Amino acid sequence: MKSIKISVFVFMLFAALKGNAQTENSKPEITQITETLMNYIEGTANGEPDRLKKAFHPNFNLYTVTGDSLRTRSGEKYIADIKPGEKTNRIGRIIAIDYEKDAATAKAEIVIPGWRVFTDYFLLLKYEGSWKIVHKSYTWREYPKSAEKK
Repeated sequence: MKSIKISVFVFMLFAALKGNAQTENSKPEITQITETLMNYIEGTANGEPDRLKKAFHPNFNLYTVTGDSLRTRSGEKYIADIKPGEKTNRIGRIIAIDYEKDAATAKAEIVIPGWRVFTDYFLLLKYEGSWKIVHKSYTWREYPKSAEKK
């Protein structure tokens, strides 16, 4: 009888430890993807380059079209331009996330009142246990003048 009690106790102990061990991988995929995107959105808004490094793959690039020309910017340069602690007037929100297994796409809108509204498109991949942005394409439009009067 004593050995049964010990066995039950050991089993319950392992079950409790496993249940309480909250790791990155135990979170739902959508939560992990959202956290990666928020590291980008909040990292740029709050001047936190370390959060951007956490969100982006080291070799990522940004792409946009200006006129008829494709512009490519290195992620390294993009992150280097973020000044630590310098908050910006950026309001970001995630519009959509779609994923399958270890690949995801996402869309976000970044509003800079009085200037521009950016639409960002992301390709994310999960490797080594983490979701990383490996590609960002974006476009922008002028901030609507009617919004400034409200």
